[in-house]
Amino acid sequence: MRKNTLMTALGVSVLSFSLGAQAQTEQQNAQTGPQGMYAADDILDANAYIVNGSGEPIGEVEDILFDEQMKVSALVVESGQVLGLGGREMVVGTDYFALETYTEKDDDGDRDTEHRVMIDATSDEVAQFPAYNHDWWEQAQSNAQDAWQTTQAGAESAWQSTREGAKNAWQKTQNAASDMSEETQDAASDATE
Repeated sequence: MRKNTLMTALGVSVLSFSLGAQAQTEQQNAQTGPQGMYAADDILDANAYIVNGSGEPIGEVEDILFDEQMKVSALVVESGQVLGLGGREMVVGTDYFALETYTEKDDDGDRDTEHRVMIDATSDEVAQFPAYNHDWWEQAQSNAQDAWQTTQAGAESAWQSTREGAKNAWQKTQNAASDMSEETQDAASDATE
């Protein structure tokens, strides 16, 4: 009886060590974190999830929108039928999402990288994201053009102010030098008299 108990304990101990080592190996094979550079092709069709949601995807990335400096401005996510979103394309600004990268080895031992878009918003906020359509596109372009005009006018105004300020400073310096020259001449005249 004692021999059976000892053999059972030894078997359980070897089995738990084996399972622990297997879990550690799987964990080493799966990596998360930034990869430094991303291909748009890899991000397109990535599933999108709400950060504190049910864990089910709410849609997938259909497009990536860039600004004039070629920085990502927003993602277009086509929603599924979850959360009452009705399969529409919506614009998700950069303030609302983060990209998660998950890499693991497949059955052949090759590394397989998956991307997930994690949306940091409530389901009510997601429902309010603007629809990606012609009207949104026209408004976004108009807003960008207005911002450019305002920035350009502000830059011109700042340049004019700087130019006028420099001109005034130069004039004051010349006047002060002229005044000093006159005072020096007057002092020299007074000293020789």
